[in-house]
Amino acid sequence: MFKCLSRLLPRCVLSAVPSTSLGRLPRSMERAAVRCVPGEPKLTISLVVDGSHRHMLRDQSEELGKVLARIANSIAKGQGRAKKSKKNKGQQPSEAVEPTVVKLYYNGDVVSEEAVNSDAWQDGSELHIGEVRYSVQRNAPTFTTAELPGSLLAGFPVCPKLQVEFGHLEDCEFTWYKESVADTSPEAGGDMQGQEGGWTVAGSGRVYVPSNLDIGSRLKLHCTPKDGARCGPPKELVSMGTVEAGPGACTFDNRHMYTLKGTDMQTVRVVSYNILADIYAQTELSKTVLYPYCAPYALGLDYRQNLIKKELAGYNADIICLQEVDKGVFTDSLGPALDAYGLDGVFRIKEKQHEGLATFYRRSKLRLLSRHDAVLSEALTSDPIHSALLETVSANTSLKEKILQRSTTLQVSVFEDLTEPSRKICVANTHLYWHPKGGNIRLVQMGVALQHLSHVIREVAPGAPLLFFGDFNSTPNSGVFQLVSQCQVPDSHPDWSSSGPEEACSLELSSPFPCLLSACGEPAYTNYVGGFHGCLDYVFIEPSRMEVDQVIPLPSHQEVTTYQALPSVAHPSDHIALVCDLRWRP
Repeated sequence: MFKCLSRLLPRCVLSAVPSTSLGRLPRSMERAAVRCVPGEPKLTISLVVDGSHRHMLRDQSEELGKVLARIANSIAKGQGRAKKSKKNKGQQPSEAVEPTVVKLYYNGDVVSEEAVNSDAWQDGSELHIGEVRYSVQRNAPTFTTAELPGSLLAGFPVCPKLQVEFGHLEDCEFTWYKESVADTSPEAGGDMQGQEGGWTVAGSGRVYVPSNLDIGSRLKLHCTPKDGARCGPPKELVSMGTVEAGPGACTFDNRHMYTLKGTDMQTVRVVSYNILADIYAQTELSKTVLYPYCAPYALGLDYRQNLIKKELAGYNADIICLQEVDKGVFTDSLGPALDAYGLDGVFRIKEKQHEGLATFYRRSKLRLLSRHDAVLSEALTSDPIHSALLETVSANTSLKEKILQRSTTLQVSVFEDLTEPSRKICVANTHLYWHPKGGNIRLVQMGVALQHLSHVIREVAPGAPLLFFGDFNSTPNSGVFQLVSQCQVPDSHPDWSSSGPEEACSLELSSPFPCLLSACGEPAYTNYVGGFHGCLDYVFIEPSRMEVDQVIPLPSHQEVTTYQALPSVAHPSDHIALVCDLRWRP
């Protein structure tokens, strides 16, 4: 980028000096990292001087000379403190030390101290502090976030949380180590190859799956940020705990046998899954009433996240729609993990809640064009397309009030097929009201959702097929299922009076879409807890636009009930993921 500094800087910036003044450069130099971003008022200079880390924040428009003087003054102060310390200890202080010369060079020429910082600190320049040389790296690839997860299980992927500036994660280099004690006895032949200081090379790549041989060992990750061939300062991460034994067979292990390979370009593998928010799993009600059969440690977030990440990664899906996703889980766990497997994600929090909806998509197949999320209660009262429905609902004050209290959200994303850009798809994801007697509220919510989706497709992506995922909290005999699959629900449907006569609403509701198909059929259950089991989750598709190519079988009843019910040590949620392959119709 900066091939010739003399072309970029005023003539006064560079001044010639005899080449002998540079001296013979050492084989390796220290590193001085400079972050200078156009449009930002400040730049940062980070380096190690006399064993002490220095981090300087300076104005980009400031003259270079002021920075160099600051470095020299800082060194002089340090020397002064050392001299005073010796005197206090009764030691003979050393003779006066010559002031440290601090200069910046580029291509062998000294950079004028009148040059402004933004021009002076070029990539490849050299900072000389006395006899010490520093290689200046301007905007080098740098990890701004680098963390290992807190829980490590044998057989389950370890996905670090990583963010890189001025680089790309796919270019970065990763080496994993496991803790070991090198046998250096003569009988062992001295140092063992592949070991360094008690750490044995265990693998490479962004994700590492520990084996049973790693149980009891800590893990270390050495990662180098890169932008193509350009490298930045490496980081080393060491796990807080050791690798622990996994739970053995999980409910999704057999399902992964059907998804070992990804899909071709004419097929889209999709997943819908309520993963059980941590804020609900950790309540006293959950531990003592809802899931008393589940071991307490198996309800812990770290434990369940290990299982969820392995389950989702093993499906090799193109689109994953999740419900009950804690905000922190999306940011710190699932987002980084699925990114390592080639998926990008978007998140929508529920109003007044700590959990929400997440949609992940394979970036090699799909491009996100736009988002059109909606809070259903707000849409009902503010969008004119729902005026007729609002008028009917308003006739019952009690029902209207209950509907408007709900924070139910609809996540809507429009995608483009990267192989055929003319092919668009509208992906919707929701989690409807949960109460068993809330059938009337769910009907209104679904009516609003369908109208909103129809409007989005008509305005943004005409002709795009709809994929509607979610935990609809509705069984196959519900009004919601009938509205979606049969296009209308009569005013006589019992769900209209599900919460009693005082909140009853007689309304014939129609869908703006042709009849949608439940791609995974009507399983006996998708939710299995101690006091209830039933089918509540669906993947709805337009059968005229897409056809079902394969439905991944659900876990057997024996697998589901091995530990009585869900969740369990072998299954991370009280719901079961729906997984199927959909093929575009010609």
